[in-house]
Amino acid sequence: MTVRYEVSDGRATITIDDPERRNPMSVETMSSLLQKTEEAVDDPDVGVIVYTGAGDRAFCAGGDLSGSFVDDPIGLHRGRGDMAQLFRLMWRGGKPTVARVNGHALAGGFGLAVACDMTICVEDAKLGTTEALVGLWPMMISAILSRVMPRKAALELMLTGRTIDPHEAQRLGAVSRVVGREQLDDAVDEIVAGLLALSPATLMMGRDSFNAMYDAGLDAALDRLQGGLTEVAMTSDAREGIQAFIEKRSPEWSGR
Repeated sequence: MTVRYEVSDGRATITIDDPERRNPMSVETMSSLLQKTEEAVDDPDVGVIVYTGAGDRAFCAGGDLSGSFVDDPIGLHRGRGDMAQLFRLMWRGGKPTVARVNGHALAGGFGLAVACDMTICVEDAKLGTTEALVGLWPMMISAILSRVMPRKAALELMLTGRTIDPHEAQRLGAVSRVVGREQLDDAVDEIVAGLLALSPATLMMGRDSFNAMYDAGLDAALDRLQGGLTEVAMTSDAREGIQAFIEKRSPEWSGR
């Protein structure tokens, strides 16, 4: 199995574990990523999901081009749909996702990193959509990139296949934070701890409302957000948070 799954102190860590080959994303790996994400979403003890790659060379170098990638394109069509399902689940699963980008993130690996709510990247990584260089096209990750990057910037990367550094990716909105390699774990730990200290109900409802805006016009988005604010205000966590603020104490979240 090339995907490891670990749960500790409210964090589920999903690791692509094939460092010698720079953690490629085969059909089997995509299926495992989807399965482990489903486990994390369904686990009440998990508050944050972290994706990373094994080793220190690559987060994920993209699709596994060995084997039957082009020899049996129709036969593998359904299996490739697991990536689409993975992105849908990350989008709608209700739990914050963090990419711990420990090295190069290319093609589908870049898409996975950008699909996370927060993307923390080492400063010496290479990032990009390199599919065109081997006669392919970054199909499904286009849905992700077009939602976080300017249209022309995303299309230029896809058309040319050029790689960019994390600082340029941050300017384009694809990366949240760029850190030195020795700072990566501390930065991820800080973000995870901050998320786990907040109300899971508020985070779930808030990110659902935020994500819903992407496919809505202004009026529909404002209506959705108005209703969303009322829904959040009706939770037990909202009442507890306000009461704790008034009483100058730390809140005790129930997740309801």
